[in-house]
Amino acid sequence: MPIWTVVRPLLVIAAVVAAVFAVDRLLVLAVGRLAAGRPGARRWEMLRHCRIPALVTALTALLLAGEPGMGLPAGIRPPLRHGLLLALLVSAGWLTARTVSLSIESALTRYASGRRRDPGRVRRARTQAELVGRICDVGIAVLTLAAALMTFPAVRAVGASLLASAGLLGLVVGVAAQSSLANLFAGIQLAFGDMVRIGDVVVVAGEWGTVEEITLTAVVIATWDQRRIVMPVSYFAGKPFENWSRRDPGITGTVLLHLDHRTPVDELRAEFEKLLAGDERWDGIGRALQVVDTTPSTIVVRALMTAPDAERAFELRCAVREHLVAFLRDRHPAALPRVTVASAAAPQPRPGAHAYAHAPSPSQEQEQEHAQEPGGEAGTGGTG
Repeated sequence: MPIWTVVRPLLVIAAVVAAVFAVDRLLVLAVGRLAAGRPGARRWEMLRHCRIPALVTALTALLLAGEPGMGLPAGIRPPLRHGLLLALLVSAGWLTARTVSLSIESALTRYASGRRRDPGRVRRARTQAELVGRICDVGIAVLTLAAALMTFPAVRAVGASLLASAGLLGLVVGVAAQSSLANLFAGIQLAFGDMVRIGDVVVVAGEWGTVEEITLTAVVIATWDQRRIVMPVSYFAGKPFENWSRRDPGITGTVLLHLDHRTPVDELRAEFEKLLAGDERWDGIGRALQVVDTTPSTIVVRALMTAPDAERAFELRCAVREHLVAFLRDRHPAALPRVTVASAAAPQPRPGAHAYAHAPSPSQEQEQEHAQEPGGEAGTGGTG
């Protein structure tokens, strides 16, 4: 084998690698200078995430273009070109997916950084952006896989027959993937219908938590005790659930106290209002302390207070309940509920019951008569 046959491909590969490396260094220096001149711009940092897929795409494209100049034998060229083509398709799909993802993220960042932007709208835009990004990733992956498969002659031959039966195939796939398609469309409805967003406080199936992630098929809810509940997206599209922060995260907290009828409600109300005035968790919008019910032994006092969000409302409810109970215990202990206990009277004997209880039994009467006889034990003992 001539040495030039081995050196020529190595020279072409070295030239391609050197060209890609030189272009990469020039772009890194240019982006670094632009980023230094505009330190507040995040897009220059985001462009760095495309560096690796861009280098791989450029390298495979140049190698594919320079393959004729390598002078390889005829038996090696077809599989090599096919491998380079597959690598180019995969790297191009990778670069396209990364570019689309970064573009969506950049648009979301610009939207969120606007002045006086409503937090609810930001969460809605974030949810929609993530869902659109996932759909784009899936679409790009499917197209890349289809393009790679079409490079095989056998697959191209089968593809013509599959196109003829596309209607039947689509029906079969639709029936088989009915649940997945339902979740997919439910996810689109969930995001663009503004039903629930990332960061919303929800109550689903009796569980209270925060929406942490929304995917194409599931919604992840982080509960207050650090659990993660994964629910299908179709649940939110087909069943009712509570969204405590859809428009306004503010919420009203409730505290119920069961107290004695002698409770000084006016003093308790004054103490309640004094407590809220000095607590920063109260938003100052609403408050009330009322007797809402009564029983033969207690009264039911309800305290209402508003808070900016559900978390601070829970903390405020606990603080109010603790403070009011301590206030009544220290100042008005008679106001606390108590259980009345009375001593039971001794039962009176029925007429004739005492005499019946102490009447001798027939066996006792026989023993007494036998003891009084002369031949009995009592008589014998007496004579002895």
